[in-house]
Amino acid sequence: MNEKEVMQSVLDILQELHVDIDFEKQEKMVDDKILDSFDLVTLVTELGEEFDVEITAGDFVAENFNSVERLTRMVVRLLDE
Repeated sequence: MNEKEVMQSVLDILQELHVDIDFEKQEKMVDDKILDSFDLVTLVTELGEEFDVEITAGDFVAENFNSVERLTRMVVRLLDE
């Protein structure tokens, strides 16, 4: 799976959480409280299932969840490990 495919899957998961938000334009999804704690738990679960990766406590920082690009980079890194 290439980075573009990962990004599209991440966007699809985010759109399932909130259909009314344009996630491609968001740069501070956590810092601006666009995603709440329940959303983050759901997102971690969905990403883990979709990509068969484990997001650990070390990865669970706002920096990794603030934008689609950062989420994509984290998933690609976890896929490569």
